[in-house]
Amino acid sequence: MAEIVLFHHAQGLTSGVHGFAERLRGAGHRVHVPDLYEGRVFDDLDAGVDHAREVGFDVVAGRGRAAAEALGEELVYIGMSLGVIPAQELAQTRPGARGALLLYSCVPTSEFGDGRWPAGVPVQVHGKEGDPSFAEEGDIDAARELVASTDDAELFVYPGDQHLFADSSLPAYDQQAAELLEERVLAFLDRVDAAPPA
Repeated sequence: MAEIVLFHHAQGLTSGVHGFAERLRGAGHRVHVPDLYEGRVFDDLDAGVDHAREVGFDVVAGRGRAAAEALGEELVYIGMSLGVIPAQELAQTRPGARGALLLYSCVPTSEFGDGRWPAGVPVQVHGKEGDPSFAEEGDIDAARELVASTDDAELFVYPGDQHLFADSSLPAYDQQAAELLEERVLAFLDRVDAAPPA
């Protein structure tokens, strides 16, 4: 069993985020899903991003750090888009990280800690080849640099242009891509669970 902290995307804790967490639990994992928006959920991605901007991205990330600090150290961090910020920061800087799954986004490793991905922490990045947020705003380049910098990193690029494509509650949902993403995530978690702590 992997212990996971799952950070939601900019639209908040949607039913699709909860559903994803439940499927991970159904596979035998323990999943914590902190609410970085204190109960707010948005029907529109732009409105969610505006809310994060208004609250402050640093405040949102700080809520994620606080949620993780309340748990043990040997965690897998999963971030969905906006949630990649706290997930990636914690995976890079907090001792004991078992792995990271970065969905829909990736931040340059230079943004956190000493700028290097930690040895012994496996990571996957998932995004769509035509998603403007992923393919045109530097995320895919950051993901390629991350993969080139460590032996235990994978980048999975899916056809299409949807951003939050694995959230079954949103119009961007792509069932085929979402099922493949979930299959890869579960296989990753099984490998992490089987591996001894670094």
